[in-house]
Amino acid sequence: MKHSKYSVVIIGSGVAGLYLALSVAEKCRLKDGILVVTKTHLNECNSRLAQGGIVSVMPDINTGDTVTSHVMDTIKAGCGLNDFNVAKFISENSSLVIRNLIDLGVEFDRKEDGMLSFALEAAHSVPRILHAGGDSTGRAIEDKLADLVRKSGIIEVYEESIAVELLCDNKKACRGALIYNTALNSYEAVYSNAVVLATGGIGQIYEYTTNPDVATADGVALAHIAGAEVLDMEFVQFHPTALRVSPKIASNKNMPLISEAVRGEGAKLLNINKEPFMKQYHQNAELAPRDIVARAIFTEMEKTDAKNVFLDISPIGLDKFKNRFPSITSICIEAGVDLNDGLIPVSPAAHYFMGGVKVNLNMETSIENLYAVGEVSRTGLHGANRLASNSLLECVVCAYKLSNTLALKNLDAPKSFDGKVKSILELYDADMLNDIIETGILRRMLKKTMWENAGIVRTSAGLNNALRIIDDIQLITRNSRVFTTKEGYELRNSIITSKLIVESALNRSNSIGAHFRKDSLELPKDFVESKAAQKLSL
Repeated sequence: MKHSKYSVVIIGSGVAGLYLALSVAEKCRLKDGILVVTKTHLNECNSRLAQGGIVSVMPDINTGDTVTSHVMDTIKAGCGLNDFNVAKFISENSSLVIRNLIDLGVEFDRKEDGMLSFALEAAHSVPRILHAGGDSTGRAIEDKLADLVRKSGIIEVYEESIAVELLCDNKKACRGALIYNTALNSYEAVYSNAVVLATGGIGQIYEYTTNPDVATADGVALAHIAGAEVLDMEFVQFHPTALRVSPKIASNKNMPLISEAVRGEGAKLLNINKEPFMKQYHQNAELAPRDIVARAIFTEMEKTDAKNVFLDISPIGLDKFKNRFPSITSICIEAGVDLNDGLIPVSPAAHYFMGGVKVNLNMETSIENLYAVGEVSRTGLHGANRLASNSLLECVVCAYKLSNTLALKNLDAPKSFDGKVKSILELYDADMLNDIIETGILRRMLKKTMWENAGIVRTSAGLNNALRIIDDIQLITRNSRVFTTKEGYELRNSIITSKLIVESALNRSNSIGAHFRKDSLELPKDFVESKAAQKLSL
């Protein structure tokens, strides 16, 4: 087994991880350099798929907006379960990080007069969303940061590598991570006194998701194995409008996202009979919070025994739609959707995780030297339901904050470690045997189980059924900690995180935000506005 040391190890290469790497390189004393670990290639991540945009509260140039307004919108969407201080801090620093991204070369869309163009999205009280490339905001930011990381002289990148264990000692301090290189089929013990989880989301534990292949809940599982605290695991956001064109596209890998910004521009939702329905569920119709729109679509699909509803883009106009949403236009054309009809078939899909590894405002976890940023972390910003376009903002502001935290620390790599770290390494240093389990079959079984029992609408019976199946899957894997393939580790991580989500969903018997219990006697306040909405109740 190879051994190495770094001042900072960042596991994950999305916007949070890359922005952190660049910020740390600028601010910190780094005797041993920075390592970024990514499972595939530098640009493959959830961040790259973010179409909608990034929140920016800039009252000096967007005079209708205020920090107070943004914080209140965030808390309302999150059903009051947000951490007020975190929401305020992130909102107050949004202008700073946006200007820094612009300085780094990110080109946000501008109006004809050259001023930044702010767009409106659901549950925002004013237009405050910045976009890049029309509907390619995540890609624009990710590509620029990746390019800068590649050019950096002190940031090393391990591609096709997965972190399989955190190296924590008897004092509950993280001293590094064990990395498995899938191309070389070998392990490397990387020692560091600053290990950062920036692994992104958990969407691939569900049968239908907008998330890429890499989103297999690795960071949450790594933290849990190490004994770090996780929180709000029941809160999984299902995006209302993912492209649904065929079983092959819908169930394979991930479903293309049809951004909420399309509804912000005026698109309407129609059921399979081409009838509008959102006014029955919420006074804000298509611009209601995501959880309400997703449940409304779910209900309409059940009522009409349909696989999808339609997003009617005719109110926008085809030419304007193509100009405003070039990426979505390409996605639809590639999938064989005739945009001349004005109807895009959509259905909900797992999209974003509000829970995760609990951190404080310094991005510190409950384990010394272990930090978390981005979707893998539970900062308290999102509460029970994320406000649109707050995700990229959280990534950048929290990475900025963590770089300041690390700048005050001694980042020299550890020179020694105790017997617990050595015992962990011995587990993985043994002769490797071939996996005898069919990871692909078990992954599909797990994803189907989670979708059907721990998805948009939940019941005690369904959740308990999921728990039994997850336990059976874990039994088939012999509850293994060590595998011989990346797929084996992804299965392990997905099982661990799925079980945490189901257990948390069982423990919260009431419905709130993205967590909807059909068997609850108490329905979410915003969703009890019509007889149609009450069809989800007993």
